[in-house]
Amino acid sequence: MDRTPTRPPDDPPDDRLDGPDDSLLTARAAEGDEEAFAVLVRRHAGGLIRLAHRLLGNRAEAEDAVQDAFISAWRKLPEFRGQAGFGTWLYRIVTNRCLNVLRARKPQGPWEAADDMPAPEHTVAPDRITEARAAVRDLHEALTGLSAEQRACWVLREVDGQPYEFIADTLGITQQAVRARVFRARRHLTNALGAWR
Repeated sequence: MDRTPTRPPDDPPDDRLDGPDDSLLTARAAEGDEEAFAVLVRRHAGGLIRLAHRLLGNRAEAEDAVQDAFISAWRKLPEFRGQAGFGTWLYRIVTNRCLNVLRARKPQGPWEAADDMPAPEHTVAPDRITEARAAVRDLHEALTGLSAEQRACWVLREVDGQPYEFIADTLGITQQAVRARVFRARRHLTNALGAWR
């Protein structure tokens, strides 16, 4: 699992395109400017796909969730009032879309949930490769034991590095509820992954 923290949604991503800022592009897109919206999509797609992949554990489902989120955002742009930045708004849409997918998902075995790991470098010892694959498999299996809400809170906090306030706002719950879900998720994962300590 990629453990690199994602920047907060309104910070410029590394691959940010030159040109007008998000607020100007959002205003243009709300007036029907498809090219302005295309620039917003290119700016935010990479970070949103990484987030969705972390939440769902499946690249294809992540891409579908982000595509659905962009379609929803395009349709709702005329209603967008800019109380939060465009990036934060998209982050919320993608997170909620992923929660819906997790809630609807049938239980999977650990091998079905885990994406293929990238090919190892030749300098890595075979026993280390086997151990790493086993750890990833066990983590995916442990994550399937979390509720959709616990998984979302844990990923947003522990993997994505988001503050409790942001998570609470994104999920529409209190900070206390976020902290409780993160705590329960940590406890579950610690117990499930005890052999790796």
